[in-house]
Amino acid sequence: MLVEIDNLTIGFPTATGISPAVRGVSLRIGKRKLGIVGESGSGKSLTARSILRLLPGNARVTADRLAFDGVDVLRANEREMRAIRGRRAGLILQDPKYSLNPVMTAGQQIAEAWRAHRKGSRREAAQKAIDLLDQVRIRDPARVARAYPHELSGGMGQRVMIAIMLAPDPELLIADEPTSALDATVQTEILRLLEDLVARRGMALVLISHDLPLVSHFCDDVAVMYAGRIVEELPACDLAGARHGYTRALLDCLPGLSRARPRLPVMVRDPAWLI
Repeated sequence: MLVEIDNLTIGFPTATGISPAVRGVSLRIGKRKLGIVGESGSGKSLTARSILRLLPGNARVTADRLAFDGVDVLRANEREMRAIRGRRAGLILQDPKYSLNPVMTAGQQIAEAWRAHRKGSRREAAQKAIDLLDQVRIRDPARVARAYPHELSGGMGQRVMIAIMLAPDPELLIADEPTSALDATVQTEILRLLEDLVARRGMALVLISHDLPLVSHFCDDVAVMYAGRIVEELPACDLAGARHGYTRALLDCLPGLSRARPRLPVMVRDPAWLI
């Protein structure tokens, strides 16, 4: 297994003590596509970021085991973590408008990521940036390499972010709602691109999303999170037949074209879901 997580807990200090945001999460991540779904605040992003130890400074993290390919993430020094972050595991953030550097061109940002891990010349890095833009299916990659983030559409910005993460040729790609800021047509294109890249490069993928139908069609496995816990794990193709009350409630709240309903149901939460 590439990533092993056992009994992960993440909390934050408050006036009344430590408030847990992730509670007792255990996961195994291999060379497959894992979807993590749940409402906002359920702990999806915190769980994924813990793999790279990219959490706020005031976070209190404990785990029986938190390892990336045998490296103990909780005890690794910063040099060991830099060998993992970017080089072996990449993180695609939600919105390129806030994630890309506004004063650097797209090509400069990709080249910087490539040189940080490959140690090549500036000319070699600039050419590699154009090659990577071509790999993420951008037309006229040389022109886009000279463009600044504000000159790019949302879909092109997201492709640039994917190219930055692919520059070091990682083994694991964490995509934190990579299509949330995009329209439906561009969403489909980005997901097809990710699927193709994962298959060709043999990478593992963790996709964090609110979109259950998307995850059920795109991923191999699904972990459903509620209030900081994983309440259900199942193959993605079986998501429509999920048994846990919370997963069923999420599915029931989805609009659909197959049956007309005058009103979508409101989720009724069961206190037993917290146990």
